[in-house]
Amino acid sequence: MRLTRFTDYALRTLIHLGAKEPRQGSIAEIAAAYGISENHLVKVVHQLGRMGLVRTTRGRGGGLRLARPAAEIRIGDVVRATEEDLALVPCFAGERCAITPACRLKGVLGEALAAFLAVLDRHTLADLLEPSAGQDLAALLGIEPGLPADAPA
Repeated sequence: MRLTRFTDYALRTLIHLGAKEPRQGSIAEIAAAYGISENHLVKVVHQLGRMGLVRTTRGRGGGLRLARPAAEIRIGDVVRATEEDLALVPCFAGERCAITPACRLKGVLGEALAAFLAVLDRHTLADLLEPSAGQDLAALLGIEPGLPADAPA
C-alpha cells in the first residue's frame, strides 16, 4: 500500500503547523521547509480547512494554524479523509474476477487494511510532535524558537 502525495503533504503540513504552535505558518514557509510545491500545498491546505483541521486567516498578519489541539487530530482520520481510494485491489471496489466465489485474498487484504488503519487510529498529531532521539523537529524544519504554548501573547 502506498499513500498519495496529497496525504503525505497533508500530514507534513499538520506536523509543520503543530511544531510551530502557537504561531501561524504560511504555505510558502511549509513548502520551503519540505522542498515541495506551493501549488500542491494550496489544494492540501484548502482540504485541511474544509476538514476543520486548519484555520486560515487572510490578509495582513494572516496565515495558517491548527484549528484543533494536536492531541485531538487522529492520524487515521486524516488518512481516511485525504485518500481518495483505500481499495487495495479492484474487488474492494466491486469489480469481479474469475476466482471471486472462492477467493480468500480479499478477506486477508481487508484484514491487513483494517490493521493498518487501526495503528494509525492509535496515534495523534501530538504523538508525531514528540521529540525523537534528541532531534528537535522545529529546528529540522527551520522554525525559529518562539513563545511556549502556555506563554501569554
